[in-house]
This record gives sequence, structure tokens and C-alpha cells, in this order.
Amino acid sequence: MSQEGTDSRLIVGIGNPGPEYVGTRHNAGFEVVDRFLLKHSTMFAPRRARNANAWEGRFGGRNVILMKPLTYVNLSGDAVQPLMKSENLSPAEILIVYDDIDLTVGRIRIRQSGGSAGHNGMKSIIEALHTEAFPRLRVGIGSEGSKRRANYVLTSFDGTELESYQKALDKSVEAVEMLLRRGITTAMNMFNSTDFTASAEEKSSN
Repeated sequence: MSQEGTDSRLIVGIGNPGPEYVGTRHNAGFEVVDRFLLKHSTMFAPRRARNANAWEGRFGGRNVILMKPLTYVNLSGDAVQPLMKSENLSPAEILIVYDDIDLTVGRIRIRQSGGSAGHNGMKSIIEALHTEAFPRLRVGIGSEGSKRRANYVLTSFDGTELESYQKALDKSVEAVEMLLRRGITTAMNMFNSTDFTASAEEKSSN
């Protein structure tokens, strides 16, 4: 079994805290962490973290920390950087999970590095870490005609879009599991073709 890239120690889901934001597009990162924790509830326990809710446990043969920043999306770096410093983690040892308006709902993408593409949470983390060289998993929240504006990312899903989103969230959990067990290259090869968009489902049923 290849162990390439199996250095991830910190999984960060980006989102906004508070009940008013539950189910909104900007909280895709929170959703993935929540589903991972629910699936592996006996393996993780809460731990202290500055500006964040966090859990620690064993997965894939190593200690893993899961984090949901409490800083709101725009200041995500204020939660990520202190924990990385206290745990002596390098950027290559983290995975940021977040929403991407440039991906349609139902798609996910894993990358080893890259810019913020206008995502304020990623901007904050890049500024705090002084690098773009860290892994990330993007969960599609965009749709035809969507625009990069605050009121859109704070809307919720419904209908076939919600169904596609829920499937993509479950697949994102599987992608995190694979990345932790086998490395980022294997995870990219297996999950970057994920497509639960409504249009793909319609085509497959015809």
C-alpha cells in the first residue's frame, strides 16, 4: 500500500458558527467535518483549541485533529494558525475543506495547493500561513447563473440541488478517509471525477 502523502494531521472544515447558518452553502466544510465525526464518533473526543471547536483521535494509523473554526469564515486563519503552531504542524499536514462557488453542486475536487479563488476563508488561511502550499478539498455550491456574492453563499439548498449536495457531502467524507489512509494522490484519482449534479443524473437516467 502506498503511503505517499499520508501526512495529514489536521482536518479543518470552514463555515460560520450559529444556528442561522446551518444548511447554508458557505457551511459545506462544517458539514463534512460533522458527518466524519458522526461516522467515527467512537474514535474522536473533544479537545481544547483557540477560536475553534476541535476533536482529536486516531485514524489511518496516526493522531488526527478535526477543527471547526468559531471565527466566522472571513477570519478562519485566526483559528488554524494557532493550532498548527501549538502542534508544530507544517502546511502539508493540514487539509482545508470548504465550499467552492466555481464548482457546481454535486462535484468535489481535491488539490495539493492553489490560490483562494476569491474565497475569503481561504484568503485568511493563506495570509495566516504565508503560503498557498497546503491540501484542500472543495465542495461545489455553485449553480448556473450563481455569482460570487455574500447573499448567495448564505442561501440554502432545495429540491434536486439538495439531493446532489447531500450525496457530495457523503462522498467528501469518503475522500477524507481515503486521503488519511492512502494519501492525497490516491484520493485525487478516486474522487476528483465525482459528479452528482442534477444534469449528470438526468443524463444517466435517459
